[in-house]
Amino acid sequence: MIAPKLAITDSDLSSTAADVVVIGTTQGPAGPVLAGASEAVDAAFDGGLLGVLETLGAGGKAEEVVSVPTFGKLAAPVVLAVGLGKPAADGSVSEDQVRKASGAVARALAGRKRAVTTLSALHLGPAVEGTLLGGYAFTDYKSAKGDGPVARVDLVAPAEGTKRAHNATVKASTAVAEAVAAVRDFVNTPPNDLYPASFAERAAALAKAEGLDVEILDEKALRKQGFGGILGVGGGSSRPPRLVRITYRGAKAAKKVALVGKGITFDTGGISIKPAAGMDEMTSDMGGAAAVIATVVLAAKLKYPLEVTAWAPMAENMPSGTAYRPGDVLTMYGGKTVEVLNTDAEGRLILSDAIVRACEDAPDYLIETSTLTGAQVVALGKRTSGVMGTEEFRDRIAELGRAVGEQAWAMPLPDELRGDLDSRVADIANVAGHRFGGMLTAGVFLREFVPEGVTWAHIDVAGPSFHSGGPYGYTTKGGTGVPVRTLAAVLADIAANG
Repeated sequence: MIAPKLAITDSDLSSTAADVVVIGTTQGPAGPVLAGASEAVDAAFDGGLLGVLETLGAGGKAEEVVSVPTFGKLAAPVVLAVGLGKPAADGSVSEDQVRKASGAVARALAGRKRAVTTLSALHLGPAVEGTLLGGYAFTDYKSAKGDGPVARVDLVAPAEGTKRAHNATVKASTAVAEAVAAVRDFVNTPPNDLYPASFAERAAALAKAEGLDVEILDEKALRKQGFGGILGVGGGSSRPPRLVRITYRGAKAAKKVALVGKGITFDTGGISIKPAAGMDEMTSDMGGAAAVIATVVLAAKLKYPLEVTAWAPMAENMPSGTAYRPGDVLTMYGGKTVEVLNTDAEGRLILSDAIVRACEDAPDYLIETSTLTGAQVVALGKRTSGVMGTEEFRDRIAELGRAVGEQAWAMPLPDELRGDLDSRVADIANVAGHRFGGMLTAGVFLREFVPEGVTWAHIDVAGPSFHSGGPYGYTTKGGTGVPVRTLAAVLADIAANG
């Protein structure tokens, strides 16, 4: 990731030799209101900065960016005022408001050499994350790269805390943003270059750079060990499947967490082929695997006192003479049989193999994430993940996701849906005979492969993992990196509270 150099500053804003000074505004009842740490900038305008902003049409609306020339009143020639939106009743703003505003202004700073931001004085970590993620751009395949992100951003320190603590926050938040950016890079890489073998190699390189244990099972090892779901789905492609295991063992690890992510590097739907329109977005169908890979590497960087293992089953779902068919019966890892009624419900097949294998290591918690169902988008939209599983843990994850700005909503796993998966010839069918509650039915299917007593959750990110529109906040077009920050928050919470 090409990113600006970040540094804490306590210098006088009026004399800081930057190209731009960034301030925040909130949306007041009668116009914009200056957010915290903007006093020195306003003083340079003799208390008239708000009047200038109002003249220029600023209202403090979320992500509104207004440029004000300083005419020598500051060492920096330009002030950028970015809207934070409506504040709380006490005048405060949330962490995600700062994160989104920092992302919006990061794009406005593209091509600049140096900026200083006061948003960091409001919430330091979110300002770091927003700055790095909002300025993200994937240009690996472009001849004209365009303006890169601002080269350097000085962060005005919060009033409370020590410089050492502030630097630690910058370091940790940078690691989180780098993990999100790594997922975006994986998702945005086209499938002719990112296929199971190359994906596994890139994942291994990331993990080994942090000294983590890596195991990659190729098609021969998968066949020998009986991973029928992964082999079945990957059988139609000339590029065979893989299963990647990455393990981090933290010092004094009190809990063991398994992370499982879906790694379909391209999904045509197989014999049950998808419509052509929008199929190109199926390059993102490996977003869950990318998220768990990046998260286990992040856990190592942040030195969580946990044992975390990421399991990433990887396959291409392609139609061919060797592809699996509707009507086939697959023998999954662990021996359960599945009747395939729809080859486009492939994610649950590779995930079930990985879930059963992960549970053999007796994790205290298992979290699986995947771009699993179009029904998630129908039910919750493009920006809200559906969370299912053990109820208390499910609710915990959804709440932590919302706290870090990744919208998530707890969903049920109704027992009556299990009967809809009964098979004529096998232990279970991979889809129901109707489309009602498709997201929940997929979760019920996965539950069949989780042993009794394992606390688990399934996060369906079919919509939130990929953004096809224009940028907003700290979200750019293409891969979003969801749900890395949720997973990181859950691991931190387990480390702190068990």
